Amino acid sequence: MKNYLRFWGVRGSYPAPFASHMKIGGNTPCVELRLGEHILVFDAGTGIIPFGNALLKETRNCHLHIILSHYHWDHISGLPFFVPAFLPGFKIDFFGPSPSPEELESRIAQQMKAPYFPVETATWLADINYHTPQNQGFQIGPASISNFILHHPGLTYGYRIEVLGKVIIFAPDHEIFLINHSIDSRRDEFDEEEQALLEDMKEEHRDRIIEFMHDADILIHDAQYTPEDYERKRGWGHTCYIDTVESAMAAGVKHLFPFSYDPNYDDATIDSLHQEILKLIQERGSEMTCHKTCEGMIINLDD
Repeated sequence: MKNYLRFWGVRGSYPAPFASHMKIGGNTPCVELRLGEHILVFDAGTGIIPFGNALLKETRNCHLHIILSHYHWDHISGLPFFVPAFLPGFKIDFFGPSPSPEELESRIAQQMKAPYFPVETATWLADINYHTPQNQGFQIGPASISNFILHHPGLTYGYRIEVLGKVIIFAPDHEIFLINHSIDSRRDEFDEEEQALLEDMKEEHRDRIIEFMHDADILIHDAQYTPEDYERKRGWGHTCYIDTVESAMAAGVKHLFPFSYDPNYDDATIDSLHQEILKLIQERGSEMTCHKTCEGMIINLDD
């Protein structure tokens, strides 16, 4: 395949290398987008470690683009063990939310400084460059990429990639309806006029969510929690899978790939959640397809 997506890590929060989790996979976020000779990597969780090892069997000299959503450890913890960064011959461009390239470099480097790690980024031998995406977006090979802010603690970007006549959205950590759920939980505290204003606010927020998902061919999106777990962890920055599915259907998404699975959910639990999602889609009469996102899954973009 010349052009494809490959999932190297699909878990959120922390790695889950348990026998009961291996069907889905235990590595944290990392998605490869291969566009001919152009290699884009979205997030650098522990999934980037096997990606790097596989890449070494293919080449010892190439240009990589590592595009980070944010700097929580589950999204950067693979970098200290990413072998291509330690080898001459590789060129690596980092992109991520930051006020300046220098600050981006610092944020990546901090986890590899003493006392947290014995080998610093100064020992990297690859040609490393740092970039901060601006509002106008950026271009890598045939891919036009725009960034947007996700609702997650700290500045977090989602990315919209337009390539090969397709729209791909990567939004790994995103609590879609925190505002809406918070309003609903305190509804009785407001009078009728205030409630009407808050309903308008909810509708406006819902419209913005649907706008950024609109007509995506592939939506890779946070769906970490069950409704029960979400009630206990509201405000933590992750979404109940039902909110993700409902929003994707309303936005006309063609293919949904739930992402950032809770590491406490074993394969059987995720199988059950997937069946619930398929049932919900059928009940709504939607034509959207929902895939059970697994480590190692490859999507051929040439089809």
